Amino acid sequence: MNLDDLSLFRTLDTQDILGQIDALPEQLFNAYQLGLKLQLPAYRPVQQVVISGMGGSAIGADLVAAYVSASCKVPVLVHRDYGLPAFAHGPETLVICSSHSGNTEETLSTFEAALGRGCSLLAISTGGRLAQLARQNYLPTWVFEHRHAPRTAVGFSFGLILAALFRLGLVPDPASELEEALHAMRNLQTNLKQEVPAAHNPAKRMAGQLVGRWIALFSADYMAPVARRWKGQMSELAKAWAQFEYIPEADHNTLAGTENPPPLLQNMIALFLRAPGIDQRNLKRLNLTREMFMHQGINTDFIDARGEGPLAHIWTTILFGDYTAFYLAMAYQVDPTPIAMLDAFKAEMAQA
Repeated sequence: MNLDDLSLFRTLDTQDILGQIDALPEQLFNAYQLGLKLQLPAYRPVQQVVISGMGGSAIGADLVAAYVSASCKVPVLVHRDYGLPAFAHGPETLVICSSHSGNTEETLSTFEAALGRGCSLLAISTGGRLAQLARQNYLPTWVFEHRHAPRTAVGFSFGLILAALFRLGLVPDPASELEEALHAMRNLQTNLKQEVPAAHNPAKRMAGQLVGRWIALFSADYMAPVARRWKGQMSELAKAWAQFEYIPEADHNTLAGTENPPPLLQNMIALFLRAPGIDQRNLKRLNLTREMFMHQGINTDFIDARGEGPLAHIWTTILFGDYTAFYLAMAYQVDPTPIAMLDAFKAEMAQA
């Protein structure tokens, strides 16, 4: 395994996933700016927001919901399923349907349910059936250009939704925090790009630690969905098994499961994602949980967020995780773009 062999990257990375990771700060900025310009109607006063999505579209929604949880004037729920929860009805419920392709069947189901219940609606996609249905019903349709895999569009799924919430007066202006996040991402990126040798590249070194390991991600508060993002990228890019856990919940059950089966636990690595803005009791829990894992002989490490403020913490850690997942794919010598198992599963579902 030589993560400084750039010719290997060019051979394996057939659709330039790495280029998409390199461009993530610009994608986030451009998405938010686009969301400030697209047509948005004067909805009746919104009392609750439901964001429907799956996979790469849903993780952007998770990140928004976590980021605005301390400032948003109304509850924000991320819905990863068919239909809608019973409470969602009427124009006071804003349903944002986010599907990269516009053809995600669960999200289309939610759109139809929201339409039938008279909810306020906003469709976000690159096109597909979702955009078609929204236009047919004269509903606001935010279409963005992105021809790569949905997992590389997290800047769009986050930035567009955040812009919508701001324009609706539900959250304070995030411009200054966004500027800091972009600055912190670009600073961090100087040490993560492919030309930086492994000896000086923390993402390459982290990927080296993960080879041959069962990966578990832990975090808390507004950083919790970042652990979920890491898990998704490990699975989709590197085709590697990973799981995510949230603190404090993990300390009420998962911590007890550090005894059996010993052969599996010996090949596990637990990564704890930290940020200074996390609740102090949860920071204590992250530190103590890691210590107890180490006492059980489990490999562990900390991932510390960079920058000032929650938005910078979220996005610097996402960027680090994306690079790490890419380098792990290179270490396993797999193309990070194809997702054959997922495509086969979708084909089977389409026939059902």
